[in-house]
Amino acid sequence: MNRNDILKGVYEDFFGISKLSKENQELAKEIEELNNDFPKIEVKPIEKKEITKEDKDEKMKELFDRIDNLYVEDKSKETLKKIAEYVRKYDEKIEKQYISFDMCIYTNNEETKEAVLNILNELFKVFSYTKTSGIKEVSLYDLEKVEDLGDIYKSQNGITLFKDFETFDNVEKSIKDVFLFKLNENASKYENEKITILYSKNKEKINEIIGENDLLKNRFFDFEIVGINPDVQDVYEEVLNKLKDNMEVSEELQIKLLDYISITYPNTNLSFPHYRDELYEKVIFNKDVPEYEKDKTMDEIFAELNELVGLEKVKTMLKELVSLIDLKSKTEGDLNIKNINLHMVFLGNPGTGKTTVARIVAQILYNLKYIKQNKLIEVSSKDLVAEYVGQTAPKTMAVVEKALGGVLFVDEAYSLATGNGVGNSYNEEAIATLIQAMENYRDNLVVIFAGYTKEMQSFLNANSGIVSRIGYTVEFEDYTTEELLKIFDQMMKKAGFTVSKEAKEEAKNVIERCKNSKNFGNARFVRNLYEKSIVKHAANTKDTKNKKELKTIKKEDINVENLIVE
Repeated sequence: MNRNDILKGVYEDFFGISKLSKENQELAKEIEELNNDFPKIEVKPIEKKEITKEDKDEKMKELFDRIDNLYVEDKSKETLKKIAEYVRKYDEKIEKQYISFDMCIYTNNEETKEAVLNILNELFKVFSYTKTSGIKEVSLYDLEKVEDLGDIYKSQNGITLFKDFETFDNVEKSIKDVFLFKLNENASKYENEKITILYSKNKEKINEIIGENDLLKNRFFDFEIVGINPDVQDVYEEVLNKLKDNMEVSEELQIKLLDYISITYPNTNLSFPHYRDELYEKVIFNKDVPEYEKDKTMDEIFAELNELVGLEKVKTMLKELVSLIDLKSKTEGDLNIKNINLHMVFLGNPGTGKTTVARIVAQILYNLKYIKQNKLIEVSSKDLVAEYVGQTAPKTMAVVEKALGGVLFVDEAYSLATGNGVGNSYNEEAIATLIQAMENYRDNLVVIFAGYTKEMQSFLNANSGIVSRIGYTVEFEDYTTEELLKIFDQMMKKAGFTVSKEAKEEAKNVIERCKNSKNFGNARFVRNLYEKSIVKHAANTKDTKNKKELKTIKKEDINVENLIVE
């Protein structure tokens, strides 16, 4: 019999198309008899292993140990332990009332956040407190793009965490109100199945949001988990233990490590994990503890400032500012002096010293303990504005967070001004985020906007909130010819050269010819002249061995090639 015919008949019978033929009926009977000859194998369903009381007790002990090692306040540890005890008692039917442990978590330590979430997730899973396990994190950076909350709560997870409330103030009130209403509605609807958590690095921000909504305030108030930063000894122990796993650590290196952490960690703006990991990598790579920058005295800082050519108005302003801050500090609140607004705008043409002075400002403010770190984070519009919808605010906030504790210097800030081309809404979003950060972190951040005087007017007009948050506007005037020549001479002397009288005169002539051109770069132009002249000098003296001639810049060395600008 043809095999295909048999299969055809079986196929048709399976779908009820026709009855088996007589031959196929006989074949089916033979197959059945053969099957009966095989021994029967009993297939038992896989038994789901139940978690015993001993297992649960062991898990509770483990969770309590992990809670004790968290970098959270003692009160928060007690809260977590009470939640764990209640969940266990509810599982044992000792407690009858189901409590939805919706809570807030505040910490700038991502590891702490993850550790708390994992503890809660395991707790709820072991004691079947939530219908499903797992964690879903929902970012609110672009609130309008957040998927429907109903769909989020229907997903298979036991914990729903909302984060990135830092940009909440940039959202229209109507959109914000709708979100908060739906949040409470869904948290209430699923309160016997899921846990809702609000997470932020800024406790005040969540409290402000919850404080405006009575329903949310009642829901989240009782279960705050507040993170803390580890102390110097904790950091030292963690870094040291990581190092010992990968290298020999001498007693001398241990002492240097402790000294380094004692000086640098209290003033860092890095989160603990970032600080720990960066320090660990540096020590592993160099097999030694890195050097740290020694703090300069105010006299040393002003000596550096006074060495700068020109900038007399800027120097006077900084000295007056230091006197004001010093007065407020020395009187310890006895005088009714308002908090000093140190956000600044630097106006001036290219090469007039704006970036150099910004670095000195950071040193001065750090010396006066007005900022926690002696650091200047220099960015431009491309570092703040993203290419796609919803990415600008987080990109800008990432820059802000990096600058916290120090000075954020936004160069060519006029590029953020709207009105010229595509992407204006992204620029507006970056400006709005900066303004909000200037307000929220006014005690932990100084922002300096810099750019050409004329172009900066459009930036200052781009958002009414900018000007109101600027405490100082500093005008950087163009250098005179004599000042530029002095800068040129200083550059040569620092490099070990002597400039002949004829060479100085030639350099002066070059500067005067180019000074009034449209794209003149002031000190940048002089540096270009300096570098090109050294290259020309090297070519002119390639056959010379006389050291005096090798170290003397002559008229023929002054190189004007490609220096003339229109």
